[in-house]
Amino acid sequence: MNINFEATDKVNGLMTITVEESDFKENVEKTLKDYRKKANVPGFRPGQVPMSMIQRMYGPSVRMDAINRVVGEELYKYVRENNVKMLGEPLPHEGSEAVDIEKEAPYTFQFDIAVAPEIGVKLSGRDKVDFYTIDVDDKLIDQQVEMYTSRAGQYQKAEEYQDNDMLKGDLREQDKENGIEISEAVVMPTYIKSAAQKKLFKGAKLGDVIKFNPRKAYESDAELAALLKVDKAELGMHAGDFTYQITEISRFVKAEVNQQLFDQIYGKDAVKGEKEFRARVAEDIKAQLQQNSDWKFLQDLRKHCEKKAGKLVWPDELLKRVMKLNNKERTDVDEYVEKNYEGSVKELTWHLIKEQLVEAQDIKISDDDVKQVARETARAQFAQYGMSNVPDEYLDNYAQEMLKKQDSVQGFVDRAIDLKLIEKMKQVVKLNEKTISLDEFNKLMAE
Repeated sequence: MNINFEATDKVNGLMTITVEESDFKENVEKTLKDYRKKANVPGFRPGQVPMSMIQRMYGPSVRMDAINRVVGEELYKYVRENNVKMLGEPLPHEGSEAVDIEKEAPYTFQFDIAVAPEIGVKLSGRDKVDFYTIDVDDKLIDQQVEMYTSRAGQYQKAEEYQDNDMLKGDLREQDKENGIEISEAVVMPTYIKSAAQKKLFKGAKLGDVIKFNPRKAYESDAELAALLKVDKAELGMHAGDFTYQITEISRFVKAEVNQQLFDQIYGKDAVKGEKEFRARVAEDIKAQLQQNSDWKFLQDLRKHCEKKAGKLVWPDELLKRVMKLNNKERTDVDEYVEKNYEGSVKELTWHLIKEQLVEAQDIKISDDDVKQVARETARAQFAQYGMSNVPDEYLDNYAQEMLKKQDSVQGFVDRAIDLKLIEKMKQVVKLNEKTISLDEFNKLMAE
Protein backbone atom coordinates (compact mmCIF):
# COMPACT_ATOMS: atom_id res chain seq x y z
CA MET A 1 0.00 0.00 0.00
CA ASN A 2 1.15 3.49 -0.81
CA ILE A 3 -0.21 6.69 0.81
CA ASN A 4 0.59 10.18 -0.35
CA PHE A 5 -0.75 13.40 1.17
CA GLU A 6 -0.32 16.58 -0.84
CA ALA A 7 -1.18 19.91 0.77
CA THR A 8 -2.53 21.94 -2.14
CA ASP A 9 -2.58 24.97 0.19
CA LYS A 10 -2.67 25.59 3.95
CA VAL A 11 -6.27 24.41 4.37
CA ASN A 12 -6.80 21.93 1.52
CA GLY A 13 -5.18 18.56 0.97
CA LEU A 14 -5.36 15.66 -1.48
CA MET A 15 -4.78 12.16 -0.14
CA THR A 16 -4.00 9.36 -2.61
CA ILE A 17 -4.12 5.75 -1.42
CA THR A 18 -3.00 2.91 -3.66
CA VAL A 19 -4.13 -0.54 -2.52
CA GLU A 20 -2.39 -3.75 -3.62
CA GLU A 21 -3.98 -7.20 -3.72
CA SER A 22 -1.86 -8.30 -0.77
CA ASP A 23 -3.37 -5.54 1.41
CA PHE A 24 -6.79 -7.19 1.53
CA LYS A 25 -6.48 -10.69 0.03
CA GLU A 26 -6.04 -12.53 3.33
CA ASN A 27 -9.08 -10.78 4.83
CA VAL A 28 -11.25 -11.65 1.82
CA GLU A 29 -10.24 -15.31 1.92
CA LYS A 30 -10.92 -15.59 5.65
CA THR A 31 -14.36 -13.96 5.30
CA LEU A 32 -15.35 -16.23 2.39
CA LYS A 33 -14.28 -19.30 4.38
CA ASP A 34 -16.51 -18.13 7.23
CA TYR A 35 -19.36 -17.65 4.78
CA ARG A 36 -18.82 -21.19 3.47
CA LYS A 37 -19.09 -22.66 6.97
CA LYS A 38 -22.43 -20.94 7.52
CA ALA A 39 -23.89 -21.04 4.00
CA ASN A 40 -27.21 -22.87 3.65
CA VAL A 41 -27.48 -23.85 -0.01
CA PRO A 42 -30.00 -26.49 -1.21
CA GLY A 43 -28.23 -29.69 -2.31
CA PHE A 44 -25.16 -29.19 -0.13
CA ARG A 45 -24.43 -30.09 3.46
CA PRO A 46 -23.36 -27.20 5.75
CA GLY A 47 -19.72 -26.39 5.14
CA GLN A 48 -19.57 -28.38 1.89
CA VAL A 49 -20.68 -25.69 -0.57
CA PRO A 50 -18.01 -25.34 -3.30
CA MET A 51 -15.78 -22.33 -2.74
CA SER A 52 -16.29 -21.33 -6.38
CA MET A 53 -20.02 -20.96 -5.69
CA ILE A 54 -19.35 -18.95 -2.53
CA GLN A 55 -17.01 -16.77 -4.56
CA ARG A 56 -19.69 -16.10 -7.19
CA MET A 57 -22.35 -15.39 -4.56
CA TYR A 58 -20.41 -13.21 -2.14
CA GLY A 59 -17.00 -12.49 -3.64
CA PRO A 60 -17.58 -8.99 -5.09
CA SER A 61 -19.32 -7.57 -1.99
CA VAL A 62 -16.79 -9.14 0.41
CA ARG A 63 -13.94 -7.82 -1.72
CA MET A 64 -15.39 -4.28 -1.74
CA ASP A 65 -15.99 -4.34 2.01
CA ALA A 66 -12.42 -5.47 2.64
CA ILE A 67 -10.99 -2.77 0.37
CA ASN A 68 -13.11 -0.03 1.93
CA ARG A 69 -12.15 -1.20 5.41
CA VAL A 70 -8.42 -1.19 4.77
CA VAL A 71 -8.61 2.19 3.00
CA GLY A 72 -10.51 3.74 5.90
CA GLU A 73 -8.20 2.27 8.53
CA GLU A 74 -5.04 3.41 6.77
CA LEU A 75 -6.43 6.85 6.00
CA TYR A 76 -7.27 7.61 9.64
CA LYS A 77 -4.04 6.02 10.81
CA TYR A 78 -2.08 8.35 8.54
CA VAL A 79 -4.06 11.38 9.74
CA ARG A 80 -3.46 10.43 13.36
CA GLU A 81 0.24 9.61 13.07
CA ASN A 82 1.08 12.63 10.92
CA ASN A 83 -1.06 15.04 12.99
CA VAL A 84 -3.13 16.19 10.03
CA LYS A 85 -5.79 18.48 11.53
CA MET A 86 -8.61 17.20 9.40
CA LEU A 87 -12.02 18.87 9.61
CA GLY A 88 -14.99 16.55 9.31
CA GLU A 89 -14.82 13.52 7.04
CA PRO A 90 -12.70 12.99 3.92
CA LEU A 91 -14.63 13.41 0.68
CA PRO A 92 -14.07 11.55 -2.59
CA HIS A 93 -11.91 13.74 -4.82
CA GLU A 94 -14.00 15.60 -7.36
CA GLY A 95 -13.08 14.46 -10.85
CA SER A 96 -11.58 11.10 -9.84
CA GLU A 97 -12.99 8.04 -11.60
CA ALA A 98 -14.89 5.35 -9.74
CA VAL A 99 -12.71 2.34 -8.86
CA ASP A 100 -13.55 -0.82 -10.80
CA ILE A 101 -12.76 -3.75 -8.46
CA GLU A 102 -13.50 -6.28 -11.20
CA LYS A 103 -10.18 -5.31 -12.68
CA GLU A 104 -6.95 -6.50 -11.14
CA ALA A 105 -5.29 -4.52 -8.35
CA PRO A 106 -3.75 -2.06 -7.65
CA TYR A 107 -6.66 0.31 -6.98
CA THR A 108 -6.18 4.03 -6.44
CA PHE A 109 -8.47 6.15 -4.24
CA GLN A 110 -8.28 9.91 -3.87
CA PHE A 111 -9.82 12.04 -1.13
CA ASP A 112 -10.17 15.76 -0.60
CA ILE A 113 -9.18 16.69 2.96
CA ALA A 114 -10.30 19.89 4.70
CA VAL A 115 -7.51 21.06 7.00
CA ALA A 116 -8.03 23.31 10.01
CA PRO A 117 -6.32 26.70 9.83
CA GLU A 118 -3.51 27.42 12.27
CA ILE A 119 -4.94 29.13 15.34
CA GLY A 120 -2.36 30.37 17.82
CA VAL A 121 -4.40 31.66 20.75
CA LYS A 122 -2.39 31.66 23.97
CA LEU A 123 -3.70 33.37 27.09
CA SER A 124 -1.96 34.75 30.15
CA GLY A 125 -2.35 37.36 32.87
CA ARG A 126 -1.82 40.05 30.24
CA ASP A 127 -5.21 39.16 28.75
CA LYS A 128 -8.04 41.08 30.46
CA VAL A 129 -11.62 39.70 30.36
CA ASP A 130 -14.70 41.18 32.02
CA PHE A 131 -16.29 39.28 34.90
CA TYR A 132 -19.66 40.43 36.21
CA THR A 133 -20.81 39.71 39.76
CA ILE A 134 -24.56 40.18 40.17
CA ASP A 135 -25.54 41.94 43.39
CA VAL A 136 -28.03 39.94 45.49
CA ASP A 137 -30.12 42.79 46.95
CA ASP A 138 -33.33 42.84 49.00
CA LYS A 139 -35.39 43.23 45.83
CA LEU A 140 -34.18 39.88 44.48
CA ILE A 141 -34.72 38.17 47.84
CA ASP A 142 -38.25 39.62 48.07
CA GLN A 143 -39.04 38.35 44.56
CA GLN A 144 -37.85 34.85 45.43
CA VAL A 145 -39.81 34.80 48.70
CA GLU A 146 -42.87 36.00 46.77
CA MET A 147 -42.46 33.10 44.36
CA TYR A 148 -42.23 30.61 47.25
CA THR A 149 -45.36 31.98 48.94
CA SER A 150 -47.24 31.82 45.63
CA ARG A 151 -46.23 28.21 44.98
CA ALA A 152 -47.24 27.19 48.49
CA GLY A 153 -50.53 29.13 48.38
CA GLN A 154 -54.00 27.65 48.04
CA TYR A 155 -57.58 28.56 47.14
CA GLN A 156 -59.98 29.49 49.93
CA LYS A 157 -63.76 30.00 49.83
CA ALA A 158 -65.03 33.60 49.83
CA GLU A 159 -68.44 35.32 50.05
CA GLU A 160 -67.83 38.35 47.79
CA TYR A 161 -65.94 38.58 44.49
CA GLN A 162 -62.58 40.39 44.28
CA ASP A 163 -60.15 40.72 41.38
CA ASN A 164 -58.41 37.43 40.49
CA ASP A 165 -61.06 35.30 42.23
CA MET A 166 -62.32 32.17 40.45
CA LEU A 167 -66.07 31.71 40.15
CA LYS A 168 -68.18 28.60 39.67
CA GLY A 169 -71.82 28.87 38.74
CA ASP A 170 -74.80 27.81 36.66
CA LEU A 171 -74.68 29.28 33.14
CA ARG A 172 -77.96 29.54 31.18
CA GLU A 173 -78.62 30.93 27.72
CA GLN A 174 -81.48 33.44 27.59
CA ASP A 175 -84.33 33.98 25.11
CA LYS A 176 -83.69 30.73 23.31
CA GLU A 177 -85.58 27.47 23.39
CA ASN A 178 -83.33 24.55 24.37
CA GLY A 179 -80.50 26.97 25.01
CA ILE A 180 -77.18 26.06 26.63
CA GLU A 181 -77.26 25.15 30.33
CA ILE A 182 -73.97 24.36 32.12
CA SER A 183 -73.54 23.58 35.81
CA GLU A 184 -70.36 24.62 37.63
CA ALA A 185 -69.12 26.69 34.70
CA VAL A 186 -65.81 28.34 35.65
CA VAL A 187 -65.41 32.08 35.05
CA MET A 188 -62.50 34.33 35.99
CA PRO A 189 -63.73 37.88 35.34
CA THR A 190 -60.18 39.23 35.60
CA TYR A 191 -59.48 37.75 32.15
CA ILE A 192 -62.60 39.19 30.49
CA LYS A 193 -61.45 41.61 27.77
CA SER A 194 -64.52 43.88 27.68
CA ALA A 195 -64.44 46.47 30.48
CA ALA A 196 -68.25 46.79 30.41
CA GLN A 197 -68.78 43.02 30.77
CA LYS A 198 -66.11 42.75 33.48
CA LYS A 199 -67.78 45.54 35.48
CA LEU A 200 -70.96 43.42 35.79
CA PHE A 201 -69.14 41.08 38.20
CA LYS A 202 -67.75 43.82 40.49
CA GLY A 203 -68.83 43.26 44.10
CA ALA A 204 -70.89 40.17 43.21
CA LYS A 205 -71.77 37.89 46.13
CA LEU A 206 -72.38 34.19 46.53
CA GLY A 207 -75.81 33.36 45.08
CA ASP A 208 -76.04 36.49 42.88
CA VAL A 209 -77.28 36.15 39.31
CA ILE A 210 -75.24 38.07 36.73
CA LYS A 211 -76.62 38.77 33.26
CA PHE A 212 -73.80 39.12 30.74
CA ASN A 213 -72.89 38.41 27.11
CA PRO A 214 -70.07 35.85 26.70
CA ARG A 215 -69.54 36.78 23.03
CA LYS A 216 -68.82 40.39 24.03
CA ALA A 217 -66.81 39.31 27.06
CA TYR A 218 -64.30 37.07 25.25
CA GLU A 219 -62.43 38.04 22.09
CA SER A 220 -60.91 34.59 21.71
CA ASP A 221 -63.06 31.95 20.02
CA ALA A 222 -61.07 29.27 21.85
CA GLU A 223 -61.91 30.74 25.28
CA LEU A 224 -65.58 31.16 24.39
CA ALA A 225 -65.91 27.65 22.94
CA ALA A 226 -64.31 26.22 26.12
CA LEU A 227 -66.75 28.13 28.35
CA LEU A 228 -69.87 27.20 26.36
CA LYS A 229 -68.59 23.67 25.60
CA VAL A 230 -69.39 23.90 21.88
CA ASP A 231 -67.37 23.77 18.66
CA LYS A 232 -66.00 27.05 17.33
CA ALA A 233 -68.19 26.65 14.23
CA GLU A 234 -71.29 26.86 16.43
CA LEU A 235 -70.39 30.06 18.28
CA GLY A 236 -72.44 32.23 15.93
CA MET A 237 -75.59 30.48 17.18
CA HIS A 238 -74.94 31.61 20.78
CA ALA A 239 -74.22 35.33 20.54
CA GLY A 240 -76.95 36.49 22.95
CA ASP A 241 -77.13 37.06 26.72
CA PHE A 242 -76.64 34.45 29.44
CA THR A 243 -77.38 34.39 33.16
CA TYR A 244 -74.73 33.20 35.57
CA GLN A 245 -75.71 32.31 39.14
CA ILE A 246 -72.63 32.20 41.38
CA THR A 247 -72.45 29.01 43.45
CA GLU A 248 -68.83 29.24 44.59
CA ILE A 249 -66.15 31.93 44.96
CA SER A 250 -62.54 30.75 45.34
CA ARG A 251 -59.75 33.14 46.25
CA PHE A 252 -56.08 32.27 45.92
CA VAL A 253 -54.23 33.12 49.13
CA LYS A 254 -50.45 33.06 49.26
CA ALA A 255 -48.76 31.11 52.03
CA GLU A 256 -47.56 32.97 55.08
CA VAL A 257 -43.85 33.48 55.64
CA ASN A 258 -43.54 31.20 58.65
CA GLN A 259 -41.86 28.04 59.86
CA GLN A 260 -44.27 25.86 57.89
CA LEU A 261 -43.09 27.51 54.65
CA PHE A 262 -39.43 27.20 55.67
CA ASP A 263 -39.85 23.49 56.37
CA GLN A 264 -41.69 22.92 53.10
CA ILE A 265 -38.88 24.47 51.07
CA TYR A 266 -35.73 23.40 52.92
CA GLY A 267 -36.84 20.48 55.09
CA LYS A 268 -37.82 20.14 58.72
CA ASP A 269 -35.96 22.70 60.91
CA ALA A 270 -33.23 23.21 58.25
CA VAL A 271 -33.71 26.95 58.78
CA LYS A 272 -35.38 28.70 61.70
CA GLY A 273 -36.83 32.17 61.64
CA GLU A 274 -37.34 34.65 58.82
CA LYS A 275 -33.84 36.15 59.07
CA GLU A 276 -32.19 32.76 58.58
CA PHE A 277 -34.68 31.94 55.82
CA ARG A 278 -33.86 35.11 53.87
CA ALA A 279 -30.14 34.43 54.31
CA ARG A 280 -30.60 30.94 52.86
CA VAL A 281 -32.65 32.34 49.99
CA ALA A 282 -29.85 34.84 49.31
CA GLU A 283 -27.29 31.98 49.20
CA ASP A 284 -29.43 30.08 46.70
CA ILE A 285 -29.82 33.14 44.50
CA LYS A 286 -26.11 33.86 44.67
CA ALA A 287 -25.28 30.30 43.57
CA GLN A 288 -27.72 30.54 40.69
CA LEU A 289 -26.45 33.95 39.60
CA GLN A 290 -22.87 32.68 39.83
CA GLN A 291 -23.74 30.30 37.00
CA ASN A 292 -25.01 33.28 34.99
CA SER A 293 -21.82 35.22 35.69
CA ASP A 294 -19.68 32.26 34.66
CA TRP A 295 -21.66 31.76 31.46
CA LYS A 296 -21.25 35.44 30.57
CA PHE A 297 -17.53 35.18 31.31
CA LEU A 298 -17.25 32.24 28.89
CA GLN A 299 -18.97 34.29 26.18
CA ASP A 300 -16.66 37.25 26.79
CA LEU A 301 -13.66 34.91 26.81
CA ARG A 302 -14.81 33.56 23.46
CA LYS A 303 -15.05 37.06 21.97
CA HIS A 304 -11.59 37.89 23.30
CA CYS A 305 -10.11 34.72 21.80
CA GLU A 306 -11.84 35.16 18.44
CA LYS A 307 -10.50 38.71 18.23
CA LYS A 308 -7.04 37.48 19.14
CA ALA A 309 -7.20 34.73 16.50
CA GLY A 310 -7.92 37.32 13.81
CA LYS A 311 -9.27 36.59 10.35
CA LEU A 312 -8.80 32.96 9.41
CA VAL A 313 -8.71 31.27 6.02
CA TRP A 314 -11.01 28.25 5.68
CA PRO A 315 -11.42 25.49 3.08
CA ASP A 316 -14.75 27.04 2.11
CA GLU A 317 -15.50 24.89 -0.91
CA LEU A 318 -14.91 21.63 0.95
CA LEU A 319 -16.81 22.70 4.06
CA LYS A 320 -19.79 23.72 1.94
CA ARG A 321 -19.70 20.33 0.24
CA VAL A 322 -19.82 18.71 3.68
CA MET A 323 -22.78 20.88 4.70
CA LYS A 324 -24.62 19.95 1.51
CA LEU A 325 -24.05 16.25 2.13
CA ASN A 326 -25.25 16.57 5.73
CA ASN A 327 -28.42 18.33 4.55
CA LYS A 328 -29.00 16.56 1.24
CA GLU A 329 -32.63 15.78 2.16
CA ARG A 330 -33.50 19.48 2.02
CA THR A 331 -35.05 20.82 -1.18
CA ASP A 332 -33.39 24.22 -0.59
CA VAL A 333 -29.98 22.83 0.29
CA ASP A 334 -28.00 25.40 -1.73
CA GLU A 335 -29.81 28.36 -0.19
CA TYR A 336 -29.57 26.75 3.26
CA VAL A 337 -25.80 26.33 3.01
CA GLU A 338 -25.22 29.89 1.81
CA LYS A 339 -27.41 31.26 4.61
CA ASN A 340 -25.87 29.20 7.42
CA TYR A 341 -22.26 28.74 6.34
CA GLU A 342 -20.88 31.84 8.05
CA GLY A 343 -22.52 30.93 11.38
CA SER A 344 -21.26 27.37 11.07
CA VAL A 345 -17.69 28.54 10.55
CA LYS A 346 -17.99 30.89 13.52
CA GLU A 347 -19.01 27.97 15.76
CA LEU A 348 -16.21 25.85 14.29
CA THR A 349 -13.71 28.61 15.10
CA TRP A 350 -14.71 28.62 18.76
CA HIS A 351 -14.69 24.82 18.85
CA LEU A 352 -11.06 24.73 17.66
CA ILE A 353 -10.01 27.54 20.02
CA LYS A 354 -11.68 25.78 22.94
CA GLU A 355 -9.89 22.55 22.06
CA GLN A 356 -6.58 24.44 22.25
CA LEU A 357 -7.45 25.98 25.62
CA VAL A 358 -8.55 22.62 27.03
CA GLU A 359 -5.32 20.99 25.84
CA ALA A 360 -3.17 23.86 27.15
CA GLN A 361 -4.77 23.61 30.60
CA ASP A 362 -4.62 19.79 30.56
CA ILE A 363 -8.33 19.55 31.31
CA LYS A 364 -9.62 16.00 31.70
CA ILE A 365 -13.23 14.90 32.17
CA SER A 366 -14.14 11.84 34.24
CA ASP A 367 -17.37 9.86 34.48
CA ASP A 368 -17.94 11.45 37.88
CA ASP A 369 -17.74 14.93 36.32
CA VAL A 370 -20.44 14.00 33.80
CA LYS A 371 -22.61 12.42 36.50
CA GLN A 372 -22.29 15.55 38.63
CA VAL A 373 -23.48 17.74 35.75
CA ALA A 374 -26.46 15.41 35.26
CA ARG A 375 -27.24 15.64 39.00
CA GLU A 376 -27.12 19.44 38.95
CA THR A 377 -29.36 19.45 35.88
CA ALA A 378 -31.82 17.26 37.77
CA ARG A 379 -31.61 19.54 40.81
CA ALA A 380 -32.36 22.59 38.66
CA GLN A 381 -35.36 20.88 37.07
CA PHE A 382 -36.81 20.00 40.48
CA ALA A 383 -36.14 23.56 41.69
CA GLN A 384 -38.31 24.92 38.87
CA TYR A 385 -41.25 23.29 40.65
CA GLY A 386 -40.26 24.66 44.06
CA MET A 387 -38.64 21.40 45.18
CA SER A 388 -35.39 22.57 46.78
CA ASN A 389 -34.81 19.76 49.28
CA VAL A 390 -34.95 16.72 46.99
CA PRO A 391 -33.06 13.76 48.59
CA ASP A 392 -29.77 12.79 46.95
CA GLU A 393 -31.17 9.33 46.18
CA TYR A 394 -33.87 10.83 43.95
CA LEU A 395 -31.38 13.14 42.26
CA ASP A 396 -29.06 10.21 41.54
CA ASN A 397 -31.86 8.08 40.11
CA TYR A 398 -33.14 10.93 37.92
CA ALA A 399 -29.61 11.68 36.71
CA GLN A 400 -29.03 8.01 35.85
CA GLU A 401 -32.18 7.98 33.74
CA MET A 402 -31.01 11.05 31.82
CA LEU A 403 -27.59 9.48 31.25
CA LYS A 404 -29.26 6.50 29.56
CA LYS A 405 -30.24 8.80 26.69
CA GLN A 406 -27.25 8.98 24.37
CA ASP A 407 -28.31 12.31 22.88
CA SER A 408 -28.17 13.84 26.37
CA VAL A 409 -24.75 12.49 27.33
CA GLN A 410 -22.76 14.64 24.89
CA GLY A 411 -24.47 17.74 26.24
CA PHE A 412 -23.44 16.80 29.78
CA VAL A 413 -19.87 16.16 28.61
CA ASP A 414 -19.71 19.57 26.91
CA ARG A 415 -21.11 21.22 30.02
CA ALA A 416 -18.55 19.46 32.23
CA ILE A 417 -15.74 20.70 29.96
CA ASP A 418 -17.12 24.24 30.02
CA LEU A 419 -17.30 24.26 33.83
CA LYS A 420 -13.67 23.18 34.20
CA LEU A 421 -12.53 25.54 31.48
CA ILE A 422 -14.27 28.48 33.16
CA GLU A 423 -12.60 27.79 36.51
CA LYS A 424 -9.18 27.34 34.91
CA MET A 425 -9.38 30.45 32.75
CA LYS A 426 -10.52 32.64 35.66
CA GLN A 427 -7.12 31.83 37.15
CA VAL A 428 -5.18 32.37 33.90
CA VAL A 429 -6.48 35.69 32.57
CA LYS A 430 -6.82 38.96 34.47
CA LEU A 431 -10.44 39.48 35.53
CA ASN A 432 -11.87 42.93 35.00
CA GLU A 433 -14.35 42.52 37.86
CA LYS A 434 -17.57 44.52 37.94
CA THR A 435 -20.55 44.33 40.31
CA ILE A 436 -23.89 45.14 38.71
CA SER A 437 -27.59 44.64 39.37
CA LEU A 438 -29.58 41.82 37.82
CA ASP A 439 -31.46 44.33 35.64
CA GLU A 440 -28.16 45.68 34.31
CA PHE A 441 -26.89 42.15 33.73
CA ASN A 442 -30.04 41.23 31.81
CA LYS A 443 -29.60 44.31 29.62
CA LEU A 444 -26.07 43.16 28.82
CA MET A 445 -27.33 39.72 27.89
CA ALA A 446 -30.09 41.18 25.73
CA GLU A 447 -27.48 43.14 23.80
